[in-house]
Amino acid sequence: MPDATKKDIVVAGKFTHPERKLRIAVTREVSAALPSCELSYLRRSPIDLALARKQHRAYEEALAALDCRLIRLPELPEQADAVFVEDTAVVLDELAVITRPGAESRRVETSSTAALLAGFRRLVTIMAPGTLDGGDVLQVGRTLYVGRSGRSNGQGIVQLTDAVTPHGYTVVALDLKDCLHLKTAVTLVAPGLLLMNPAWVERDAFPDMDCLEVDPVEPHGANAVLVGHNVVHPRSCPRTRERLLGRGLQVVSVDMSETEKAEGGVTCCSLIFQGPA
Repeated sequence: MPDATKKDIVVAGKFTHPERKLRIAVTREVSAALPSCELSYLRRSPIDLALARKQHRAYEEALAALDCRLIRLPELPEQADAVFVEDTAVVLDELAVITRPGAESRRVETSSTAALLAGFRRLVTIMAPGTLDGGDVLQVGRTLYVGRSGRSNGQGIVQLTDAVTPHGYTVVALDLKDCLHLKTAVTLVAPGLLLMNPAWVERDAFPDMDCLEVDPVEPHGANAVLVGHNVVHPRSCPRTRERLLGRGLQVVSVDMSETEKAEGGVTCCSLIFQGPA
């Protein structure tokens, strides 16, 4: 994998659109408050902030090396979970849905995401009493699978449906168990192929898809990011990585040990979408 160069990473507010269509990855600096993150399913353990930031930079560089143009939002030092920028928006080709995170402490994060995305998409905003986390929304073609979780409620799913149905999308709500978000349990790793933990989401929810199961000793191994033809996957799940390689997929392993302690995965730390033509 080629090294990322400084020109691959830009700071929000200093981005200029090149003429060619490109893949954009929005990230946010790790907050100084990360050790005080929200937790739902994991016990709190010490987080090495310096290491978390070092790992996050390596994750950004991996995305840049996969032909993403990075836009880094500034740190929100008092918002512990702000690095998990995926939860603040759902970005489709036709519009961006600004979410209303299920954790009240996270709702102030969305304004800076909205300000940035307004330069790329028409915006729609989830309103109270609806809640929606981007981590609960899995796009597969023109279908949006949405997890009913502790972070995304029925009202939020209805509002998302109302926003995207006029653009030809179908929304399918799914039940989860024992995990934070839908994309903790299942992600798209190739056209027609899902990587999933069947203990957390029902295999039968995806009748028309091929499903590859994680190794049973790596329950969090289903969280992966498909970037072009490459699968970005956590280094902490080497057995599941071997299953991906066995399917002929190209896998880029990244070390996310510190954000994993905050219930974060590789999808959580970026918003990836196509830029302007």
